Amino acid sequence: MTKKLAMHETLEVHEILTLKTSCVTKGTAMLELVEDEKLKKILEEDVQTSTKAIDELQKILKKAQ
Repeated sequence: MTKKLAMHETLEVHEILTLKTSCVTKGTAMLELVEDEKLKKILEEDVQTSTKAIDELQKILKKAQ
């Protein structure tokens, strides 16, 4: 398996990374406003999942360089 990503693959990973970063930013901001405990838990799980995805995407980009 090739370790390098093609240019279009790198751009796609960057797009996903940007989306996930926006998700974490928005989710974190919304946590301050939400009063419903069930919704708050869903947002917290989404922030955790998106944070893990960001870490994985950053690792993929580092390996591809």
